[in-house]
Amino acid sequence: MTELLIAETWEAIAGVQPDRPAVIQGERAVSWGEFDRRADALAADFLASGLGQGAKVGAYLYNAPEYLETYFAAMKAGLHPFNTNYRYGPEELLYLFDNADAEAIVFHAAFASVLEPIRARLSKVKRWVAVADEVAGAPGWAADYETVVGKTPGVRPVTAPWGRTADDLVLLYTGGTTGMPKGVMWRQGDLFPAQGAGGNVLTGLPPYADAEDIRTRLADPAFPRPMGMTPPPLMHGTGQFGAMGALHQGGSVALLPSRKFSAEELWSEVERLHATRIGIVGLAFSGPMLETLDANPGRWDLSAVRIIGSSGSMWSYENKHGLLRHMPQ
Repeated sequence: MTELLIAETWEAIAGVQPDRPAVIQGERAVSWGEFDRRADALAADFLASGLGQGAKVGAYLYNAPEYLETYFAAMKAGLHPFNTNYRYGPEELLYLFDNADAEAIVFHAAFASVLEPIRARLSKVKRWVAVADEVAGAPGWAADYETVVGKTPGVRPVTAPWGRTADDLVLLYTGGTTGMPKGVMWRQGDLFPAQGAGGNVLTGLPPYADAEDIRTRLADPAFPRPMGMTPPPLMHGTGQFGAMGALHQGGSVALLPSRKFSAEELWSEVERLHATRIGIVGLAFSGPMLETLDANPGRWDLSAVRIIGSSGSMWSYENKHGLLRHMPQ
């Protein structure tokens, strides 16, 4: 299996197709070149803030391009990103960040009021970075995300003195439904192959052999880059890993514009963007999806869809075949 790491793979992809979209959310599209540049700037900021090898970086964010940029930045710098359930209250967050030994937290400014009561007790955190949103701008105790990523590092791509290794981790925290949240520690050397390493067994696409293989594949304008629709939260393993898989193949990740799931909005975005794959979490998503299609037969052109994949929850035989009636391809 390939020795490539995720950051190196995404950097190579950005080098070949800087103008193609990497992340789309509503009318906002972040190109691969922007995705790489912004992540470089954030990685440089983490290192300048004193984060050392293996430091943990928390993404306390709604679905947004900044979520994936935060992960990209952490992996560039040989740091370990982890997810945060944005439904947690202050004490649950305190437990999570303490358990993770978090040294940097990137958060939507709307969550500042939740962090305020516990911030002084998180003595390990060296850097707070706030993504301004419709609720608020960055509080005085946090750096403004857009200011940070607006800078250009002196050397690109950004790497730390210790470099990057297959032992670098991506932490995936459970939701705590079976006790307190637990962090599953994925080595990149295991996670990247598990996500296909640029290949897809369902479509017969093999994993990348090396960086040159990436460049060769993506130099072909006809190469089938996926448009991956990601309705679940990126804080959930299904959403996060599905999005990463689409990026590995040089494709685009499409996030829903709204923060609350709407099957009608999903199908409208699938049609608008010609999405080729959709990642969901069982019946919680596929049930409303099928009900909406049954109530609106023929309303949306879904002919581009090739794969609907589910993880983290069961979905029924009847539900799957109901969806196939609307998308026989």
